[in-house]
Amino acid sequence: MRKISLLLLAVLLLIGSTVKADEGMWIPMLLKKYNIEDMQKAGFKLTAEDIYDINQACLKDAVVGLGREGRPFHHFCTGELVSDQGLMITNHHCGYGAIQSHSTLEHDYLKDGFWAMSREEELANEGITASFLIRMADVTVKVLDGVTDDMKESDRQKLIKKNTKAIIEEAEKDTNYRASVKAYFNGNQYFMAVYEIFKDVRLVGAPPSAIGKFGGDTDNWMWPRHTGDFSMFRIYAGKDNKPASYSKDNVPLKPKQSFKISLKGVNQDDFTMVFGYPGTTTEYLTSYALKMMTEVDNPHKIKIRTKKLDLMRADMDASPMVRIQYSAKYAGVANSWKRWQGEIKGLNRLNAIEKKEALEKKFEEWANSTPELKKKYAGILAKMKAYYNQVTPLSLARDYAMEAGFRGAETVGLAGKFKTLSILRKRIQKRFNLNYTN
Repeated sequence: MRKISLLLLAVLLLIGSTVKADEGMWIPMLLKKYNIEDMQKAGFKLTAEDIYDINQACLKDAVVGLGREGRPFHHFCTGELVSDQGLMITNHHCGYGAIQSHSTLEHDYLKDGFWAMSREEELANEGITASFLIRMADVTVKVLDGVTDDMKESDRQKLIKKNTKAIIEEAEKDTNYRASVKAYFNGNQYFMAVYEIFKDVRLVGAPPSAIGKFGGDTDNWMWPRHTGDFSMFRIYAGKDNKPASYSKDNVPLKPKQSFKISLKGVNQDDFTMVFGYPGTTTEYLTSYALKMMTEVDNPHKIKIRTKKLDLMRADMDASPMVRIQYSAKYAGVANSWKRWQGEIKGLNRLNAIEKKEALEKKFEEWANSTPELKKKYAGILAKMKAYYNQVTPLSLARDYAMEAGFRGAETVGLAGKFKTLSILRKRIQKRFNLNYTN
């Protein structure tokens, strides 16, 4: 199952010392049809329209997807508006790169924290975007228009790309909005999301790392955590309350909706809802994929990143300036390093591979239960097993190339930037009919 950058709703029922959650990818526009009754039975006191409505202000208008210019739909974090003056709260690690970029030896905001005492002291962050969901639509029929079961995969993807481009152009026509079409459930369903994207996001405050990263890598991906994991930003707009590039003349965004913070505290059995932009899920991987992940991919990637972290830490400990400059990079490397370790432990502890094999056996029985099903599905698992046997060594080579090369060695990334300079040079040469001798 593939995530689209929209929504994860988890209903948490606190019962004694245990926590139970309803799983699933709950899509905002489909809550009224599929989920709201169960949510209300569990203690939810609002309506589906209070969460998602395209005609009136609702909770979706207070949820922010943080992205970067050039990749605004690849949300790296979720934020929530908590005032009618564009004030937004997000995780400390989500603001970590911004905090680091403003830190110096004289003003070490990573170590000491930062708080703007006035609007003038708020710090601009070039490249960070804040997206608001305007509306959604199921565009599966349009995306798959003309697609047939007997098409070559390359032809299928070309047609899907063509259809998707037309859908996006139609949605964005005569508006200031941006549209994105993504596949759910590995291409079985497609949804379009239309966003309003703001480009002026300023740092307002963050606690010292001793609070914001309390527990460090040891506590990361663990539960419970005791860190003060938050940072605060403010979204600015033009004087017309529309998206605008950074300017001293911009004013705080006046949002359609913001969350109200209650000081009443929480009680046992309170309903809890998580609304935001989650990461990709891989719930439907086969047992062969899990074996490759736990026995080959993750162990080698962990080994490479352990070495990278050791090298970084040695230089960071030796120089306060290097510590500041590499803090965000170190945290990024360590994040997946810790997650991969947890994946191996969790999958082994839950006997996930054996459970997948049992499900696959049931699938094989179903696939061979009738001539029609047999014709369409029988033998798929055998083909997938053969595929993973072939791809495992290639996957290992890819991981080493990415982790120790393209993504791991900064010199490789720096060299790649010269390609862009070369392309620009050729364009300028052609545009102005220049002839360089060297």
